[in-house]
Amino acid sequence: MDTVIRAAIAFVVLWLLTKATGRATLGELSSFDLLLFITMGDLIQQGITGEDRTLTGGFVAVATFAVLAVAFNFVVSKWSRASKLLEGPPIILVSEGEACTTAMLHQRVSVAEILSAGRQSGFERMSDIRLAVLEQDGKISFFPYDKRE
Repeated sequence: MDTVIRAAIAFVVLWLLTKATGRATLGELSSFDLLLFITMGDLIQQGITGEDRTLTGGFVAVATFAVLAVAFNFVVSKWSRASKLLEGPPIILVSEGEACTTAMLHQRVSVAEILSAGRQSGFERMSDIRLAVLEQDGKISFFPYDKRE
């Protein structure tokens, strides 16, 4: 039971750390971020299993993580309030062709990242973007100006 409690605490701490890194970094990891996330598991393993180096102890820790991940996904998919609380709302990064610098700073998204993602979606300039929204999964959605205007 001790392993389950430690794994649950580690899961919550790691979840909070990934949320603190910002959504954009979860959408596309840099090499450093990828190494950090890979090694996090190894670094925290000792704290979860303690002196238990058995295969069963490892499976209990992994199963606890899997059950908690499924539970989080279930809660997020069933209740929109929980989704907003656990994942946060979508964030507007560009409005009417102007960068929302406060939101960008808070989410650690640069103008260069928005322009790069915008080019992949067919936008040449920031002024071509009516609305850019950072979604809960870290991807950026772009909306053009209405052509009838």
